[in-house]
Amino acid sequence: MESTAMSRDRNTNETHHHFMARALALARAHLGETSPNPTVGAVIVKDGKIIGEGWHAGPGQPHAEVIALRQAGDAARGADMYVTLEPCDHYGRTPPCSLAIIRAGIARVFYATPDPNPTASGGAARMAAAGLEVHRGLGEVEAREINRFFFHHIRTGRPYVIAKFAASLDGKIATRTGDSQWITGPEARARAHELRHQVDAILVGAGTVLADDPRLTARGSDGVPYPRQPLRVVLDSRGRIPLTARIFSPDLPGQTLVATTPAMPAAHRAALEAQGMEVASLPADASGRVSIPHLLDHLGQRDILSLMVEGGGEVLGSFFSIGAVQEVWAFLAPLIIGGEAAPGPVRGLGPARLAEATHLTELMWEQVGKDWLIRGKVETPA
Repeated sequence: MESTAMSRDRNTNETHHHFMARALALARAHLGETSPNPTVGAVIVKDGKIIGEGWHAGPGQPHAEVIALRQAGDAARGADMYVTLEPCDHYGRTPPCSLAIIRAGIARVFYATPDPNPTASGGAARMAAAGLEVHRGLGEVEAREINRFFFHHIRTGRPYVIAKFAASLDGKIATRTGDSQWITGPEARARAHELRHQVDAILVGAGTVLADDPRLTARGSDGVPYPRQPLRVVLDSRGRIPLTARIFSPDLPGQTLVATTPAMPAAHRAALEAQGMEVASLPADASGRVSIPHLLDHLGQRDILSLMVEGGGEVLGSFFSIGAVQEVWAFLAPLIIGGEAAPGPVRGLGPARLAEATHLTELMWEQVGKDWLIRGKVETPA
C-alpha cells in the first residue's frame, strides 16, 4: 500500500525525519557528480539503527539503494529504507532498484519525491503491489531543491539557468576604464568555484573573453581543478576571439564549446577545431548573435542539465530578456564605484515598467568573507 502520510507505527515522525535528513545529506554531499542522472541518497534502518547507506556516484554506477542494500546484507530483511527519490523501475545502465528492494525483503520504503522521468518512474507502484508499505513526501521540498536541475531538464528539455555576477553595492561590475579584478574577495571567488563544480556548463560571451581572458575552470580552494569540469561555453557569433585566448588552450582540463553562427569565417572555425575545440553553428537572432533558445535546445539535447551564465552584461541581458533564467547568484562587495560610464551586470534594453522587471523569491543571504551572496529563484507568473 502506498501512502502519502506516516502511519502509526513503532517510530515517531521525528525519527522518520532524522533518517530522511541523513539520506538528503548524502545526496547533497555529491552535488555535481551524477549528471545527467539525479543525485540520490539512501539509508536502511533496522531497530532504530542505520545498517546501510549509499549514494549514487554517477552514470553507469550502482544506484544509492543498491549500495545501501549491499552494505546492509541479509539484515535488510524486514528493515526500513529512506531514499530521496522514488526507486527506479526500468532496465537502463543498471537493473531496477524497485526489484532489488523487493528481493532484499525491505518492509517499508519512505521516498521523498516521485521520479519525474517517465522512463524510470513506477518503482513505488511495483513495490506497493509486492506488499511493501510505501510512503511518499517525507523531505520532498529539500529533495526537489537538490535535484532542481534534473527536474527542470525533464520538464523542459533545456538546462536550468543560473545567472551569476559580482558587483559593487551600487551595481557596477567594473570602473569606467574597465578595471574589474577583483571586485569581490578570495572567499567569494572560492564560493563561485564551488557553484561551477555543481553545474554542467558555464557560459560567457566574446566580450568577457576579450576583456578578462578567463580560463573558466572549476578549482578548489587550493587552486587545483576539480576532477569533473563543467563544459565551457563561449558565445562568439563572428569569430572575434583570437586563437591565443586562454580558454582555447588544449592544456585546460575539460572541454570547450564555441557557439557561433554561420557568420564565423570557415577558416577560423577550422583553426578552432584543429586546437581541439568543439564548434556548434547555430541560428542567429535578429541582431545577428547566437539565438539563446536554439542554444538552450542544443545544450539540453546533449544532456546539459544546468548552465551558469557568468557574463558579460549583454549576454546576461539577453537571457533575462527572454525569461530564460531560473535562479540568480549575486555577489555584492562593500564598494561604491559610481560613474555613468561604469557598466552594470545586466545590460540590454530592459523592461519599460517595474512590474515587468524580474522578481526573485526564496531569497537567501550568506556572508562570504567581506562580501555578501544573495541567492534567489526567478518568480514565475501564476
